[in-house]
Amino acid sequence: MSSALLLITAWLLDGIIAEPRRGHPLCLFGNLAERLEQRLNQPKLSSKRRRLLGASALVMLTIPAVLLTAWLSSMAYGWLLELLILFLCLGAHSLREHALAVVRALRQARHDNDLGPARAAVSCLVSRDTNSLGREGVAAATTESVLENGNDALFATLFWFAIAGAPGALLHRLVNTLDAMWGYRDQRFADFGWAAARTDDLLGWLPARLTALTYALLGGRPLTTLRQASRQARHWPGINPGIVLACGALALRIRLGGPTPYPAGERLRPWLGVSSRGADEASIQGAWRLLRQGAWLWLGAILSLAIASLYIY
Repeated sequence: MSSALLLITAWLLDGIIAEPRRGHPLCLFGNLAERLEQRLNQPKLSSKRRRLLGASALVMLTIPAVLLTAWLSSMAYGWLLELLILFLCLGAHSLREHALAVVRALRQARHDNDLGPARAAVSCLVSRDTNSLGREGVAAATTESVLENGNDALFATLFWFAIAGAPGALLHRLVNTLDAMWGYRDQRFADFGWAAARTDDLLGWLPARLTALTYALLGGRPLTTLRQASRQARHWPGINPGIVLACGALALRIRLGGPTPYPAGERLRPWLGVSSRGADEASIQGAWRLLRQGAWLWLGAILSLAIASLYIY
């Protein structure tokens, strides 16, 4: 019961209080991870050696923090630490602010020549080459980011906190951060980031499918959506993002994916969702509504289970 109340409290706080712009613990963690990677990830090393060092770095950066959290959470007033960690792991407030900044910039842009502010705003959310994006490309990139980051930062955090408390939520968030930094399939990170990418896949497998189910339920026609999304997600890179994005696109009745520019060149990603309507400002707001409604759906289910457990035990 206490975990359910902490989840609801953290969600309410995240909706009211913005994350610290400076000195955010995840930013400090990212800086530490970057310095460690630069020290350990040497190109002259063998592939096997770089994988081993990457796995060692993953353990060094996550396990001590998780064990310390577990110890402190068991002490008197440990629930305050759990609430703080949960609040910092959610990140929905920041995601909403970044997405709304893109919406405002798109509404102010009457022509493609006016898309500079929108491209700059979406560059805070995605790693693709935003300079060549048109109006639909900017809206699609933002919509994809809201749907996928909603799964990573919001729903997976709720899931792992409900399963394993603050240590579980923290472990997932730290591993997900390392995957975002190291999980590239290029020459530099293909080996060093292998352990982070595989661990993130493992921790995110079930939450991603529960998120996809949530999007399908909220969008209507859940069985049809899940069948179509499963077919489309088979061709998407990675085992988790495809099903989330496909269900989100189908729930919003829009088209996502397709050819996408990145700094290293264009990637021919498969299309997701429907083929008749591209993304726009409304799809960004629709994606955020899916997150908000889905969060309340999850919190209601977790609270109901907690209340039911009191009568069972």
